[in-house]
Amino acid sequence: MIAARETARFDLKKHDMLSLRPMGGDQSVAVLVFDARGKVAPTILGLEAGEDLAPSSFQSDELLGWVSANGGDRNAALPAAWVPLDDLLALSASATCTVWVVRPQSANELVSAAALGAVQVSVKPAAVDAGVALPPPLGDVREEFTVRRGTAMAYDLRPGEIVQIIDVEGQQCSDFVALRSKALDEGRDIMIDTTATRTMVRGAYPGPGLYDKFYDQDLRPMMQVLQDTCGRHDAFGMACTDRGYADRGFPGHLNCSDNISGALSSRGVAARAAWPAINFFWSTWVDPHSHQIHTEESHSRPGDYVAMRALEELVCVTTACPDDIDPINGWNPTDVHVRIYRPDAPIRRAIAYREKEDAAMTISRESAFHPATSRLTNHFAPARDVWAPASFPSVGTVGEYWACREKATLQDMSSLRKYDIIGPDAETLLQKSLTRDVSRVAVWRGTYALICDEAGTVVDDGTLFRLAPDLYRWCCGSEESARVFEDVAQRDNLQVRVHGMESALPNLALQGPRSREILERFVFTQPTHPSLQELKWFGVTIARVGDREGIPFMLSRSGYTGELGYELFCAASDAPALWDAVMTAGEDLGITPMGGEALETIRIEAGLASRNEFAAGIDAFEAGLGFAVDLRKADFIGKAALERNARDPRRVLSGLKFACNDVPAHGAPIFAGERQVGVITSATRSPMFECSIAMARLAIEFAVAGETLEVGQLDGRMKRLTATVCDVPFFDPKRERARA
Repeated sequence: MIAARETARFDLKKHDMLSLRPMGGDQSVAVLVFDARGKVAPTILGLEAGEDLAPSSFQSDELLGWVSANGGDRNAALPAAWVPLDDLLALSASATCTVWVVRPQSANELVSAAALGAVQVSVKPAAVDAGVALPPPLGDVREEFTVRRGTAMAYDLRPGEIVQIIDVEGQQCSDFVALRSKALDEGRDIMIDTTATRTMVRGAYPGPGLYDKFYDQDLRPMMQVLQDTCGRHDAFGMACTDRGYADRGFPGHLNCSDNISGALSSRGVAARAAWPAINFFWSTWVDPHSHQIHTEESHSRPGDYVAMRALEELVCVTTACPDDIDPINGWNPTDVHVRIYRPDAPIRRAIAYREKEDAAMTISRESAFHPATSRLTNHFAPARDVWAPASFPSVGTVGEYWACREKATLQDMSSLRKYDIIGPDAETLLQKSLTRDVSRVAVWRGTYALICDEAGTVVDDGTLFRLAPDLYRWCCGSEESARVFEDVAQRDNLQVRVHGMESALPNLALQGPRSREILERFVFTQPTHPSLQELKWFGVTIARVGDREGIPFMLSRSGYTGELGYELFCAASDAPALWDAVMTAGEDLGITPMGGEALETIRIEAGLASRNEFAAGIDAFEAGLGFAVDLRKADFIGKAALERNARDPRRVLSGLKFACNDVPAHGAPIFAGERQVGVITSATRSPMFECSIAMARLAIEFAVAGETLEVGQLDGRMKRLTATVCDVPFFDPKRERARA
């Protein structure tokens, strides 16, 4: 803040932004610009020199001393650019320069008496240095700047504007504070409250989705989280403080709380010794035994960011944390970059998805069926890199469950990975990679199979369909399948191509006892392809909607529910129309859309494995998937280990039925007396059995139907849930419903 007769110096680099804001009425300032050699150069800021500035009109000793120290004549004229101010003015430097901003006051009326108010001056550094890759802009950028390491910057957000806070080099904590502008005008500090936020979103911090807002202490939403590519932040502790460093032997250390106070001082906000803040990219965790909060290095990678929409006019502060004595910043504080987007920027909800920890980041996208499903629900959850419906409020999760058991349901399953394996050596590659005997799979047939590693641990599972003698389609859970296929093909010099379909083949699951009846109303197949009536369990064909000119799609008799069911795969452009065709055909038969929450209950009742049943050190037999391993076939990855483990298994997958409705968590310990004998892999409350059920990995000695065991809650011992061991599936053990 520069008052009458005061002056301030600013050293700018190329593209730095100098902002001038009048505080109370129209103002005027004199601006002197000097280039890197100390020569007057107002054009660097896009200004023109005007009337000379009289040294007697301001406190000139510091400016004249600087001119002399840089080889100039302190008695020479000071050609200034006179800048009238009636609103915020931002000037961008076209080159490195030194700027002196002066508020003169003199008897010869160089400035009028009405213009003697203070002027707020701030500098926003340019974008990060060239060579540091920032993520591409998400939309129309109103303003962007870099918060240099160890500093903080305040800025304003208008309603609807979106701020993107970017970790430039990775592993950098950035504290964030937002206050309501209207409340500040009334002398009140109303800001984001972390406790209120955790209460409202039922988690440590909000994320894109239903629970996506930061709240103030009055439980009013302030900001909406649109995108988050890191997903690990802290909303428990304060911004770092002077006292925190001093008590550890570092008095006077830069700290975020003082930096926040300094950034807000011009807004009339009182300084605080400790600021409550959202600590973006700061990785903390609570020890389950000592309950102490621990800190480790951040999970954020270079270019990770959080994007949030302002729900009303806000004053915000972003810091680049100076902590270099803890793992918070990887012991190397770096910069944070901020972009502010205009309200109409088309920024969708998204999180980051990486095929592997070191893979490039992609942003979650809406499924090709989203135009149809979004008319029915706003409850979406991430499924790999796709937003998939979690439930449909008009029916509810329990209603969806019973519709699948008694009538039919339609579900978006587009997050499945699909790969075409093509070429003369396609069968050879699959024989070497999969646990099933692929030579027995005929054209227009499919099979469920596994990919294991050398220890017999399940890497991925999926369904393999044979569409032609040298063409297979593998529908699976992760990209790890493709990496195994590529490695085997390269190692053995096979003539084969592995083609990832990515988002080109979205698919639906039509499941339930009336699913075939629904398909009979619109499925058309050519005589050269199997008809709907000819499709047996795991059969596949190519069909169209209505007639030979209708929407084409691949139709398989498969699913993840244990019910009679089918899956439909189509081009992305045809997805909404295919959804509508199925729903229309089944309307009078009680067809219902279904989300992922109901499917989780159904697949557990059906004893179908998910990633929960796959774990490091757990082979295919221990994961309950031994039925998909053919040890009679020629060698495949993991066969030797699986043969050994099949002869002498230590653990097996079993079922548990509880005498209560408490649902234990994944990983909960299972006890026989005082000794742990297993863990819960998946659990749910079963509408069919009207109690909780679980799939569990048990020591083989205790995996006996009818055995009574206990599942530990709280610390594993303070509360026990009594359960009886049973077989899986929990119902229809021969899969007669799916084969119907």
